[in-house]
Amino acid sequence: MVKRLTVVLLLLAASWQSQSQIRLPQLLRDSMILQRDQPVRLWGWASPQEKITVSFNRKKIRTRAGSDGKWKVELPATKAGGPYTIQFQGKNSITLNDVLFGDVWFCSGQSNMVHQLNIHDVTYADEIATANFPLIRQFWIPTATSPEAQKDDITAGHWAPAVGEAVRPFSAVAYFMAKKLHQQYGVPIGIINASVGGTPIEAWTGGLQSPQTNATPARPDNPVQRPAPPVDKGMNEPLKWYEPAYVPKGWRSIFVPGYWEDQGIKELNGVVWYRKEIMVPETMIGKPGRLFLGRIVDMDEVYINGKKIGQTTYLYPQRRYAIPQDVLQPGKNLIVVRVTNHNGKGGFVPDKPYCLFSGKDTVGLTGKWEYKVGAAFEPVSSFYSGGGNDQNKPSALYNAMVAPVTSYTIKGFCWYQGESNAGRPMEYAALSRQLINQWRGAWNLGTLPFLYVQLPGFMEYNYLPSESNWAVLREAQASVLEVPNTAMAVAIDLGEWNDVHPDNKKEVGDRLALAAMKLAYGEQIVYSGPLYRKARVEGNKIIVEFDHTGGGLITNDGEAPGNFAIAGADKKFVWAAARIEGNTVVVSSDRVSNPMYVRYSWADNPTQANLYNREGLPASPFRTDR
Repeated sequence: MVKRLTVVLLLLAASWQSQSQIRLPQLLRDSMILQRDQPVRLWGWASPQEKITVSFNRKKIRTRAGSDGKWKVELPATKAGGPYTIQFQGKNSITLNDVLFGDVWFCSGQSNMVHQLNIHDVTYADEIATANFPLIRQFWIPTATSPEAQKDDITAGHWAPAVGEAVRPFSAVAYFMAKKLHQQYGVPIGIINASVGGTPIEAWTGGLQSPQTNATPARPDNPVQRPAPPVDKGMNEPLKWYEPAYVPKGWRSIFVPGYWEDQGIKELNGVVWYRKEIMVPETMIGKPGRLFLGRIVDMDEVYINGKKIGQTTYLYPQRRYAIPQDVLQPGKNLIVVRVTNHNGKGGFVPDKPYCLFSGKDTVGLTGKWEYKVGAAFEPVSSFYSGGGNDQNKPSALYNAMVAPVTSYTIKGFCWYQGESNAGRPMEYAALSRQLINQWRGAWNLGTLPFLYVQLPGFMEYNYLPSESNWAVLREAQASVLEVPNTAMAVAIDLGEWNDVHPDNKKEVGDRLALAAMKLAYGEQIVYSGPLYRKARVEGNKIIVEFDHTGGGLITNDGEAPGNFAIAGADKKFVWAAARIEGNTVVVSSDRVSNPMYVRYSWADNPTQANLYNREGLPASPFRTDR
């Protein structure tokens, strides 16, 4: 029996080896862009010891798979251009078509790197409508996690050109950066996008271990008790509250936009229904329309005349729903919105568009609505030891979305992340250095250019000098410039107080492209806004010097420099008068006779961050009292 089993196993192994064929990783596909002007690594799998020939540009490169079936080759440095074909020949043959050589950027981070042009299709409607850049291509890596570093392959994905509707899934920031570089140098630009919203930097850094916790583990004999969600009365009555035949009783007035906690509802987490009747003119009937409901915290379901037209399951996206042409009717129409909120203030975010439009007609939706609470959630302790979100665990995203593509030759990195670390800003500088060094080591292509975005302004304006975690995190980001071959795009002026995902993605991408032109292409240009260099005290004044002043310091509004504050030894900061003298800013206050420290735009969302260089790039916030 042992001999027979051995023979069977040997026959099975031989059969597997004879049938095994060349296989390529997901990233090596038709229409890919390979890095120009340097050797390019290609890899894959085959039968153990299988002979493989790679044919490219009238050259043949031969190799043999190892005992584990893995193989790799290196194409010679190739100038920008194409299209080329690459053929892989072993027991089977694979041919890749429409291969270009250009510059490839690995783009990563959290939601502001994720955000596709499609999400901002109102702001960039013309950009989408006219997109015709077949030499700009993106490979989008789907979200995945792993406790261990995966080797050589990802789960799915393909290369897509920036042409027509295919441009909609492009990262808006990466697209505008790529577009500027493509138009400047005329070479193909490839984007490999590995980004996931709401994720911390630790998840993107390889080799980190999950921190130990003192929380009691949840076990079958020690379950975590969580109350069952209450029944939503709006969905439980014979007539649902969104149905046109439902007769509202006990509804109260509320204004949209606004949060319900600010309008008489105390500390409610739960389900709140909103309804409003609007008059629609005959000219809007029989046409497809769109409904803009700003942003809603947290989740929503939207009905018009009893028909569900859309829903969103988390708080950040702007609500822009298509209305089928048979939904609206002449005269009175009913809009019902079911809002669910689990934490913080719930409702409709101010300073966003709220309207319905079809053709050339628009109906505004701000003002008085009616509301009724469908369900109130019981408070839940923040203690929960159920394990947390896998995508936020140390190294989880690196292992599944970065490590498998580190064999792909690239030009450099582009990074937009930090919001999820703003609650722990003091750690961010060291974590950033660790990520940069670890990524460069994993690619093993030297000190590749590393470009990144400094956080923009966000949250409520504060008109008094104050402390700020977001300001500390921006300071940590600025300190990373000490790492060789790095560049930072300052974005303090591009934020929105009520949206962590500001619409202006083009300016962010353009500033990253400027940084790339300096760092990766060697252009002698002004690529950064003013950065703090040093300060000195002269009497009752502090004189601040800057790097990257370009053609000189200016303010973008013609006013005196704003948001400067100074303090003495007590570190009690007060607003200061500031004026530009050459390439310095002179700061003083009658309230501080012996100044020692100065700050600029030190806030979550500065009210007047107006210091720029003449090239139109803003100064980065800073402080001298670290």
